[in-house]
Amino acid sequence: MRLLNFSGSKSTVPQELRSRRVALRRPQLEHFEAWAELRRASADFLRPYEPQWTRDELSRSAFRTRLRRHESDINSGRGMPWFLFLADENESTKPTLLGGVTLSNIRRGVADTGTLGYWMGAAYAGQGYMSEAVRAVCQFSFHHHGLHRIEAATVLDNERSQRLLVGCGFQQEGIARAYLKIAGEWRDHRLFARLASDPDRGPDQGPNEGPDHGSDRAQVQ
Repeated sequence: MRLLNFSGSKSTVPQELRSRRVALRRPQLEHFEAWAELRRASADFLRPYEPQWTRDELSRSAFRTRLRRHESDINSGRGMPWFLFLADENESTKPTLLGGVTLSNIRRGVADTGTLGYWMGAAYAGQGYMSEAVRAVCQFSFHHHGLHRIEAATVLDNERSQRLLVGCGFQQEGIARAYLKIAGEWRDHRLFARLASDPDRGPDQGPNEGPDHGSDRAQVQ
């Protein structure tokens, strides 16, 4: 069985990004157990805001399919997937998976735009981890990957996610009717975007998902 390791990718996406409290790492097969456990424990928290889960949503085969899609997106330059881990853990301990963030649907040419998506385990929500990760991804995408614009969308009643985006420097640009099929239903979404030319918004410069945000300066490794 082949371990899907992205180190041979044609992309310039690094193996890891680090901020003060969060390490963003490319998904690997070795992460399956932690991913399945966290998603299973957080199902009630996640499912109302995600596409309808399949019967084998948390199976190893479904995870492998995700990894193959991620590998294809990385190699083609269409996407940059990350898992979020606590950054300050001892190397001898099992890494603590917090959630995931992906920059997908990257369009070059006259657009230089990508779409941001993310999920967080229920036990770790509201503590500022995702805000820190989103800032790190934005910084890398703008300053190292040459993107001009990052877009995001939330269902209308996901106020926590909307506060997170605004706190990370995104601006609401409108509402799209029946934009995505979420939990089996076509849902209206609020549309947000951040431009490379927009000023950085530090942890104390606006509403956010929780207290004690770390630095928004990402270290590329």
